Amino acid sequence: MITYGLIGFQAVDELSGVILFIMFIFYMFNTKGWEINKFFLYVLGIFSFYLCYSFYIESNTKKAILVDFIIQLKPYIAFFCAYQLMPCFSKKQISLLNKYSVLCWVLLIPIGIIGFIQPSTFKPLMGHASNYAAAISALSLTYLYTSKDTTQNKLIFICMLALGLASGRAKFYGFFVFAVFITFFFSNVKNIKINFKNSIIALLMLGAIFLVAKEKIDIYFLQGLNPESETEKDSIARFVLYATSFLIFKDYMPFGSGFASYGTHASGLYYSPIYKEYGIDGVWGLNKEYPFFISDTYYPSLAQFGVIGVFLFFLFWLYLCKKAYHYFQKTADSKLTTLVIIISGYFAIENIADATFTSHRGFFFMMFLGLIFANMKQGISQKEMP
Repeated sequence: MITYGLIGFQAVDELSGVILFIMFIFYMFNTKGWEINKFFLYVLGIFSFYLCYSFYIESNTKKAILVDFIIQLKPYIAFFCAYQLMPCFSKKQISLLNKYSVLCWVLLIPIGIIGFIQPSTFKPLMGHASNYAAAISALSLTYLYTSKDTTQNKLIFICMLALGLASGRAKFYGFFVFAVFITFFFSNVKNIKINFKNSIIALLMLGAIFLVAKEKIDIYFLQGLNPESETEKDSIARFVLYATSFLIFKDYMPFGSGFASYGTHASGLYYSPIYKEYGIDGVWGLNKEYPFFISDTYYPSLAQFGVIGVFLFFLFWLYLCKKAYHYFQKTADSKLTTLVIIISGYFAIENIADATFTSHRGFFFMMFLGLIFANMKQGISQKEMP
């Protein structure tokens, strides 16, 4: 995560995914009755259907479809394999993780200070400012996960997370506001429920997030409507991706345009004919010669899966929320539930202007979520023991 932008090997997350899946297969074959999470089977079945569907409609070349299939499946493999393997850390390992997260965070302080003064510094040192913000988020959440549930540790977590503000990313500003709110509001277990008061507070939080990210929201979704506005070129590409995705949803009902067809790395690497079909192949960052902004956001890529795919995507997150709430009801432990909410919020905000869900950052956080849910399952089992 921390050195991803420097090592020059961009397939490290795919390699990690393969290793994790092999470990999962080995574990499954060595359990009585070949135990496997039923929801994971559903996910594999759905992805297999979309793979066959993509081959049938010829959404791109077979190689492109297979590449995108692997990339899109990767975050689910990270989550379900970590969840199924249920790794357990000893007290010594937890302590080492805690100290390591703080040590790495301290090493990133000078980069943050220099980057805050001179933003161009992030590129040679971290590959991109977003990598720096993600590294700070990962280290801060690791510290919170490995710490006791005390007010002091929550304050340390917020101080650690605040270093990410130096990245200058508007998305991180919004995430920081969200994380602060969730960390302290849900420190009281009585607040983890849906009622009128909490709904008003949630709306105020969303308003605060909108306020700190207003400039970028204006660029991505409003200025693009005005051809005379001096919008950044990459933001124009994002606006076009969002606008065109609605047309694709309409034209490719109900299962979408298929793998490697729109808004993904594979659709740019193996240039999809759909960009010419919708007349956006002349947009800077979306053309065949320079396709590097095609996969610069996540939500438009859901057009590949159609309205059915969007429904299933949100059903997956509803499944996670339901499991987290079930755990909370059984144990009244707010720390792990808080971590699930914070990481879910991270994805919700980041995916607006970055394909975080299918990136190396997404792989880490989905694996982290899998670990958290494994801990939840263990906690419920221990609670139910006589």
